[in-house]
Amino acid sequence: MRSLQGKIILVYLALAALAVGLSLIALLEINLIARKTEAGSKVAEFFDATLELRRFEKNHFLYGQPQDLQENTHYARLAIDLLQRDREAFVALISPTGALNLEHDLTRYGRLMAAHAQSPDNETLATEVRALGYRIVTAGETLAAKERQNLRDALAKHQRNLLVSVSAVAGLLLLAGLFLGRWVTRPLKEMEASMEAVAHGQLTRLSLDISERELASLTQAFNHVLDELERRQHTLVRAEKLASLGTLLSGVAHELNNPLSNISSTAQILNEDANFASEIHRELLTDIDHETRRAATIVRSLLDYARDRNFHSQPVDLAELIEETLRFLKTLKPTGVEMKLHVPAGLTVAADRPRLQQALLNLIKNALEAMGNYGELSIEVCRRKAGLSDEATMLAGSCRPGAAVVDLTVSDTGPGIPPEAVPRIFDPFFTTKPVGYGNGLGLFIVHEIIDEHGGCIGAENLPEGGARFSIRLPIGDPQTTQPKHSTQ
Repeated sequence: MRSLQGKIILVYLALAALAVGLSLIALLEINLIARKTEAGSKVAEFFDATLELRRFEKNHFLYGQPQDLQENTHYARLAIDLLQRDREAFVALISPTGALNLEHDLTRYGRLMAAHAQSPDNETLATEVRALGYRIVTAGETLAAKERQNLRDALAKHQRNLLVSVSAVAGLLLLAGLFLGRWVTRPLKEMEASMEAVAHGQLTRLSLDISERELASLTQAFNHVLDELERRQHTLVRAEKLASLGTLLSGVAHELNNPLSNISSTAQILNEDANFASEIHRELLTDIDHETRRAATIVRSLLDYARDRNFHSQPVDLAELIEETLRFLKTLKPTGVEMKLHVPAGLTVAADRPRLQQALLNLIKNALEAMGNYGELSIEVCRRKAGLSDEATMLAGSCRPGAAVVDLTVSDTGPGIPPEAVPRIFDPFFTTKPVGYGNGLGLFIVHEIIDEHGGCIGAENLPEGGARFSIRLPIGDPQTTQPKHSTQ
């Protein structure tokens, strides 16, 4: 997957490379202009020497003073030295032959001026000196004009290149802005629009076609938040329904408890009256009392579900708790059911002991009822660190990945759970037992107790047959472990 950071770095590097390239070109052109300027100063110095040469030539012709001849000779020698010292600069302006001819003219000019000094009245010689001096000055002026033109051309070229460079940089910056806008701004705008929809109550998942890793991760995180928000909303709705249901059940249970007690008491009194009924009547009265007691048990279950009780956390030894729970159920265990325990000694959790024992009682009793007279009941406990996911069982509750936990599993070899019932196994009043053999609150209460402890629970069918219930409890300090909520 492509990275948004990589794209931004790529654009930055491209612009940096462009800036470096343009800077190098500018440095080269500035260096060229500097060389042109230096060459121009040399040509200007040569031209100034030729002008001074002509000036002292005229003074010598007019006044015939030796000092003028000396100055003339000095500047003629200076012009020759300049030609010889900076030959490359002069050759670049005129041909090598032209530079050599100019040097010969200066040398010949010096000899002619010396000859004229010996024969000041020789007009032919004077005319030849003037003509040669004029030609030298004209050559110097031409060199200076060419050098100035070359410098102007170099400056004009530099200006053009600078304009082209600035235009190229502006164009590339515009393209970079367009690319970044397409790579960054567009998906962010789409995400903003989707988030605005969420802000208005539309919990719509983001399904953007994004290839950038950072934006894809942000989209996944946002979708995860939406899923969690939707789950929390469902949980709140369910909690509200259950709270209302608990209030209703509490009232109904209290209303049923009194007539059930009266019916049971009346049946017992009639059954104890020897003058009242025959044997068959006594059997019917016994059945009435038995069914009344069973109805009272159901009412007590409803009251236990609807009643709020204080949560008291303390260190609970799981091996001791499981052993005590099995002793309570000893009379319910058929002789054909084999028990297998894998519970390390000394392993404790911070829990409300009566509530946790109630959850174990419900699970083990359900397993014994499911197996009938023969089977194998297995209870395993181990300490581990919760991972990011569970390999076999999807646990429902408030478990957090990475925490130190205790996993407790109750497995049986019974018929298992119908596949269509697995998602609803912990719903209140849902049961797979025949009518009249279960109220559907047992596993729901187990789920509520485990969730109250900050744990989670899951159910699954085993490949070899039977069912397995997995409980995960956090290992915490009893002083700091508090119930998430209290629904019982």
